[in-house]
Amino acid sequence: MLMPSIFNNSLFDEMMDFPFGRDFFGDSGRMMNEYRTGMMKTDVKEADGVYEVDMELPGYKKQDISAKLEKGYLTITAVKNEENNEGNPDSRYIRRERYSGQCSRSFFVGENVRQEDIHARFEDGILKLTIPKTEPAKIEEQKYIAIEG
Repeated sequence: MLMPSIFNNSLFDEMMDFPFGRDFFGDSGRMMNEYRTGMMKTDVKEADGVYEVDMELPGYKKQDISAKLEKGYLTITAVKNEENNEGNPDSRYIRRERYSGQCSRSFFVGENVRQEDIHARFEDGILKLTIPKTEPAKIEEQKYIAIEG
C-alpha cells in the first residue's frame, strides 16, 4: 500500500506519539531516530585486575567500529553509511532514503595502559573490552619547610 511520506512507516505510531515523538522543528525521520536513540549504551564492571566494558552497538558490523588509544584515552568510534531503496530500479523510484552517521565515546583508562593490554571482541551487536587496571601515578605530598624567625 502506498502511503504519503508524512506517515513514515506506520500510521498508528505517528498518531500515538504526536506531539511528543517529534523534534522541535519537525520529525527528523524514522530511519535516523532508530540509530540516534540509545546509541553506545555502556556497562563497566570491575573484575579481578581488569575492567570489563560492554558497549551496545546494534546494527553495526565489526568493520564499522574502530578503537584507538591515545594519551591515556580509549576512543571507540562507530560509522554507519546506509541506503534504503524501494521500488523498481528501472522505473521512477517511489522511495529512497539514506543515512550516514558517526558516534564515538572516550574513556580515560590511564597513561600506563598499552594498546597490547586491551582486548576487544565484537559479537551479537555488543563490543566487549577488557582493560587492565593500573595504579594511578602517585602525586608527591606537599612538604612544608618551617621558617624560623
